[in-house]
Amino acid sequence: MKHSIRSLPAAVLRLAALLFGLALVGAQAEPRHGIAMHGEPALPPGFTALPYANTDAPKGGRIVFGALGTFDTLNPYVVRGIAAHGIAAPMQLIYQTLLMRSADEPFTLYGLLAESVDVPDDRSSVTFTLNPLARFSDGSPVTADDVLFSWRMLKEKGKPNFRFYYAKATKAEALDKRTVKFTFADASDRELPLIFGLMPVLSENHTDILKFGETDLTVPIGSGPYVVAQIKPGESIVFKRNPDFWGKDLPILKGLYNADEIRFDYFRDSNALFEAFKGGLYDVRLEDSPTRWLTNYDFPAMQDGRVVKDPIVINTPKGMSGLVFNTRKPLFADIRIREALGLMFDFNWVNTHLFNGLYKRTDSYFAGSALSSAGQPADARERELLTPFTKEVRSDILEGRWKPFEADGSGRDRQAAREAISLLQKAGWALKDGVLQNARGEPFNFEILVVSRVQERLAINYAEMLKRIGVTMKVRLVDDVQYWRRVAAFDFDMIQFTWGASPSPGNEQYNRWGGKSAEREGSLNYAGAKSPAIDAMIDAMLQAKSREDFTSAVRALDRVLLSQFYVIPLFYAPEQWLARSARVKRPDKAPLFGFAPETLWVTP
Repeated sequence: MKHSIRSLPAAVLRLAALLFGLALVGAQAEPRHGIAMHGEPALPPGFTALPYANTDAPKGGRIVFGALGTFDTLNPYVVRGIAAHGIAAPMQLIYQTLLMRSADEPFTLYGLLAESVDVPDDRSSVTFTLNPLARFSDGSPVTADDVLFSWRMLKEKGKPNFRFYYAKATKAEALDKRTVKFTFADASDRELPLIFGLMPVLSENHTDILKFGETDLTVPIGSGPYVVAQIKPGESIVFKRNPDFWGKDLPILKGLYNADEIRFDYFRDSNALFEAFKGGLYDVRLEDSPTRWLTNYDFPAMQDGRVVKDPIVINTPKGMSGLVFNTRKPLFADIRIREALGLMFDFNWVNTHLFNGLYKRTDSYFAGSALSSAGQPADARERELLTPFTKEVRSDILEGRWKPFEADGSGRDRQAAREAISLLQKAGWALKDGVLQNARGEPFNFEILVVSRVQERLAINYAEMLKRIGVTMKVRLVDDVQYWRRVAAFDFDMIQFTWGASPSPGNEQYNRWGGKSAEREGSLNYAGAKSPAIDAMIDAMLQAKSREDFTSAVRALDRVLLSQFYVIPLFYAPEQWLARSARVKRPDKAPLFGFAPETLWVTP
């Protein structure tokens, strides 16, 4: 006998409603002190400090950093202008985020402006409850309205990555003055709650809506531990500790932000920057030249102990450093051409003669980590993901047998030249009278855009290697401002660039390689990559619920990127080359991500 719902006894209906309600409650997560991309946060509720912070570090003193180039804005969140260092992440001296990343875990966030985060099991939404103590530097409280205002501004006028991320919220609402909830259309992107946790919070009362998208040197009002004390546009910026900083007793900030004053001084070129360090004009330097690291640190301040070399081992993926082809250019549209030009780069010669043998060859977009596909065949999950895209992945890369061509170190490897010319011939080019030409008799010429003398030196040597197969590469050195304007507009043939990598790559990969970002000015998709296989692998990364599935998806993405030869892989340093004034100290333990400037302090 069938019964309608109306015919069931009231007690049964009440019981069913109760059980349904309990089921819904069970599907919701309790407010937590932190959230991890996979698994649980390493630090428990009530932790007293980050494991890499020195809670006994003395407060006081001044630390000066050197910076290359210039700045013309204090707004780091828009496309226009070059923002001053220090204001936003990673140091967050002025603007803070809802949650704060631990530099000792792949991707885990703990409460900062928000004291708790609430995420259901399916990650279809995220709810943040603000710390009642949270204040901007003028003393006004940080409210849910400020969070919603920040979301709207960044979604409408922010950099492309902000617009992309924050458009994924279909609903944003203030549940009360301290609680804000974001609901997502696509719950399969499991990184979104963390992406929103890293949202910077602006003061609605102190943000000029009309000027927000422009370059702006107005002193910002933020919630961070410092305030802007002095600006010399393009030359220096000084931050001073806010004595009324609301978060000075937060466990996650214990032992951090120890200096009373932090200053960034700007220098126009790398030589001037180094000479200033030798002269004691600034305190902390991350060296990027192996030759200089080996041979030029014998100046008096180093000899008498006023400056110390302090290398730090890097435990994160090394990312991809390479010479980047702009595949929007017809000259580089053919993958065979890109592979051929890569064969002509003699890493062994370059490493020996230019870099004293200190570098290692990059062989993956996640080199030196478990996320790299180099040297290992694809596992079952990778093959499953890549099955619809078999034409997008080379068999030797799928099997883990491929690696960048290893030339003989002479700078004139004949085998490399033969293989390169063979590929170029298949692509419709021929070597005639020492000049590579197409069927119309047009020579193979292009330009590489560089922004420093170090890049220029590498490019000039590579240009000499290309001459052997009749290719002319012009090296154009431009100033910092012109360089980044042209790069943002994809106005180049080739550049040298490094995409860093974290132990938990995620949504940023869309901005680097996603098809929609290829024509979006300001994105990091400098290669112009447009591939359904790439988009599918990034989707799989963000949908992965276990670390094992996540690793397989990242490796599959790595294999697709390597197979397309978007870049000529260069090299990476096995450690961070840090030099610092002896009076500036850091904790003995460096976090997973390496050097963390916010942990420094000055000896009394």
